[in-house]
Amino acid sequence: MNFIITAAQKAVLELYGTEVDESVINIQETRKEFEGQVTIVVFPVTKFSKKSPEQTATEIGTYLQNNVAEVTNFNVVKGFLNLSLAEQYFLNLFNEQVLAADFGIIPPNGKKVMVEYSSPNTNKPLHLGHVRNNLLGYSVSELLKANGYDVVKVNLVNDRGIHICKSMLAWQNWGNNETPESSGLKGDHLVGKYYVIFDKEYKKEIEALKVEGQTEEEAKKNAPLIKAAQNMLQQWEAGDAVVIALWEKMNGWVYDGFNVTYKALGVDFDKFYYESNTYLLGKDTVEEGLAKGVFFKKEDGSVWIDLTADGLDQKLVLRADGTSVYITQDLGTAEMKYDDFGMDESIYVVGNEQDYHFKVLFLILEKLGKSWAKGLYHLSYGMVDLPNGKMKSREGTVVDADDLIASMVTTAREKTVELGKINDFSEAEREELYHNIGLGALKYFLLKVEPKKRLLFNPAESIDFQGHTGPFIQYTHARIKSLLSKAEYQFAVGSAEFSGIMDVELEMIQLLAKYPEELAIAAKAYSPASLANYLYELAKLFNKFYHEVPPIVKTEAGEAKQFRLNLCKKTADIIHSGMKILGITSPERM
Repeated sequence: MNFIITAAQKAVLELYGTEVDESVINIQETRKEFEGQVTIVVFPVTKFSKKSPEQTATEIGTYLQNNVAEVTNFNVVKGFLNLSLAEQYFLNLFNEQVLAADFGIIPPNGKKVMVEYSSPNTNKPLHLGHVRNNLLGYSVSELLKANGYDVVKVNLVNDRGIHICKSMLAWQNWGNNETPESSGLKGDHLVGKYYVIFDKEYKKEIEALKVEGQTEEEAKKNAPLIKAAQNMLQQWEAGDAVVIALWEKMNGWVYDGFNVTYKALGVDFDKFYYESNTYLLGKDTVEEGLAKGVFFKKEDGSVWIDLTADGLDQKLVLRADGTSVYITQDLGTAEMKYDDFGMDESIYVVGNEQDYHFKVLFLILEKLGKSWAKGLYHLSYGMVDLPNGKMKSREGTVVDADDLIASMVTTAREKTVELGKINDFSEAEREELYHNIGLGALKYFLLKVEPKKRLLFNPAESIDFQGHTGPFIQYTHARIKSLLSKAEYQFAVGSAEFSGIMDVELEMIQLLAKYPEELAIAAKAYSPASLANYLYELAKLFNKFYHEVPPIVKTEAGEAKQFRLNLCKKTADIIHSGMKILGITSPERM
């Protein structure tokens, strides 16, 4: 629409003798209740016209209608000038831009971005919170790729610490050499089972000590199990061969289990970092900060940074005994990641309970003079809730990711069988379809909401072939594919002379043409939600088009048929590519 801006600038110059910057010409899409496709907001121009908004809009509208071939009509609503554009403009836009082979393909921009997501602990399986994290991290990565960035997907695994030792100790005490093979449990579920057992037995010891007269706090510190777990952690840090061997074995089980879940979710990583390799990092950074006067040492030898002038507080960065705190290792890991990849931006996909931590981390790195610190971004997201009593995990506290996936596939199977449209599918094709619909429903429901918002996930509501859901968009794609197959569609750019475009077809051309802009908007905001909602609007508009135009397969006029089939094909292509960015499969048949 740059030609409208240029023409409006010319109108202001000729009508009011003033050259204005293009930023003064504010254009937007015309609201549906008014006639036209493009609206110019004329309020900023009134200071040059010295006239009312209505009169200014009328004068500019008259000028544009008389001097710009594409403008066929206009109407004025207060200070808004609504322009109607020629059918030929939209046909040319569709044939020359939207149908081009490279439409929506953005060339490399030479910038590298790292997206860190998932970041699980190796003492329990992935849960619903991890699902949102993984889907968000993956789709943001794909969005950035689609916008020309070189993207590195990384996973920082929390594979050490007292919580890992709790699972190890419980397995030693009560495991009877149980393995994933002997138990039939996925490795991450097996290790999670022993984490729960530890907690149960630890609570028993606490209660016993309280009966003997100890306070709650004393009992928590003095319980034999917690002391044994702390001792095991010290042995691990000292490199005890037996402890390290057990740690490697149990973590190996967990990784095998995680990989099954990652594959089911359709997410992947270019590199894994492990906290067992990074937990000692950051001490050099602390020394550097002390030398630069960014940090200060207290009398007990602990090292701090004072961020009160920045509206934060004083933050410990190294304990008095010289051991790291969490932020110490984060400082070192951030430096290591930059040394490894030299990225322009680094995005941390982490829940909003860590908002303060990342404010502090990024500010410290800036104060240390790290040139790359300005490129750090915390993609903060809200928690996911479920309706009470739905799909509680085997622990009874959190929703297990594998249970959730299985439940979604089961629901997809039930709803698809009800429709009875896949009788000619093989068993393998049916199972693949159930998985794609179930996962499509889950992913779309979690991604259509802005990341920062807390959301209530209702599994039953998410699998609906008519609502604002993934399956509705998937079904629209399959419907188009069926239509194109029946029409024996062959691509050909339609004639520039074709006329008689219906209003709904003009709407479709406009919406299809917005796809590259929608990709850019979503990537800039690190939000797949805007893309997800655009795809829903496109699917909804296609269904309106499908019901309003004459049956396309039976349309006799060659040009009309080719134009409409091209509209269908481009809609399917954009749904397919947009859903792929969200990590969602678009089935050919449903």
